[in-house]
Amino acid sequence: MGEMTGKRFEGKVAIVTASTQGIGFAIAERLGLEGASVVISSRKQQNVDEAAEKLRAKGIEVLALVCHVSNAQQRKDLIHKTVQMYGKIDVIVSNAAANPSIDPILQTKDSVLDKLWEINVKATILLLKDAAPHLHKGSSVIIVSSITGYSPPASMSMYGVTKTALLGLTKALAAEMAPNTRVNCIAPGFVPTNFASFITSNEAIRQELEAKTLLARLGTTEDMAAGTAFLASDDASYITGETLVIAGGMPSRL
Repeated sequence: MGEMTGKRFEGKVAIVTASTQGIGFAIAERLGLEGASVVISSRKQQNVDEAAEKLRAKGIEVLALVCHVSNAQQRKDLIHKTVQMYGKIDVIVSNAAANPSIDPILQTKDSVLDKLWEINVKATILLLKDAAPHLHKGSSVIIVSSITGYSPPASMSMYGVTKTALLGLTKALAAEMAPNTRVNCIAPGFVPTNFASFITSNEAIRQELEAKTLLARLGTTEDMAAGTAFLASDDASYITGETLVIAGGMPSRL
């Protein structure tokens, strides 16, 4: 993580879901280094504890909670304990996602379709339902979509479709939550993380993806965190309902 240019989140409270590794962790770290108290979460207590330790070692104020986003009680606890501890919520980053299948859409099992919908789309809606009463003027929501939302690749087709849904959800929620809360979205390109292990473990795929970017490299988790921090900050105070594609110039839209 390079030198920060400021402390745009001094005194602010940010919840980041699925934030113990990869893009979610980098976002929590960036917001924390810029002054936010960060609330991190994931499904396993051990992962939450280890991530919290890393962040605290950098001087970041952290509340670490177990939250499986498809568990209604754990979602409610995430919001309740945040408000109990800090008295408010300024930023929510909805980052949790699942990609349990590489099957074509018409061959995907019903249970897998349900899981994809539940975690990748519905959980964001339900989390914001719980959080909405605690959001205030100047608050900000960032939804994490994907470059695959623009043109779902064959190997990730249904996953890509759920990410397409998030582009529309961003627009709809931005209108619904205006004018007090801004709602924006990031669409990461291909970033080597555990979640995208097919990139890190296959050199041919990695090179093929690098060749599709104008900048001739894959993205980093820090690249995604920087874009998220911008959209969540007051620097983006006149931006809502938009999706920022962070993909090195990889084709997305005109």
